[in-house]
Amino acid sequence: QVQLVESGGGLVQVGGSLRLSCAASGRTFSMGWFRQGPGKGRVFVAGISRSGDLTNYEASVKGRFTISADNRKNTIYLQMNSLKPEDTAVYYCKVTSLSRDDYWGQGTQVTVSS
Repeated sequence: QVQLVESGGGLVQVGGSLRLSCAASGRTFSMGWFRQGPGKGRVFVAGISRSGDLTNYEASVKGRFTISADNRKNTIYLQMNSLKPEDTAVYYCKVTSLSRDDYWGQGTQVTVSS
């Protein structure tokens, strides 16, 4: 069982920045971020391998968001720059454990105001 603790959400103006964090209670195979906007389904945002050398991004955030990892802390981060109103969503951390089970964080609200 892997426990996840997310933090870093909040209210920001258009063009602003936020950094999300997700700390896992154990080692993971891969970690990533998803988001769910108002009235929408949950969609992939960014992912990173345990080694940190493989990352991928959803097209609309590429160049604005950066995912990174601190393996000593079993923590990943999502640096979000140039935020847009359409980035408003609940952001969820997802991890795949070494046994290939998936776990989700509790979600953190990001609101971008215009």
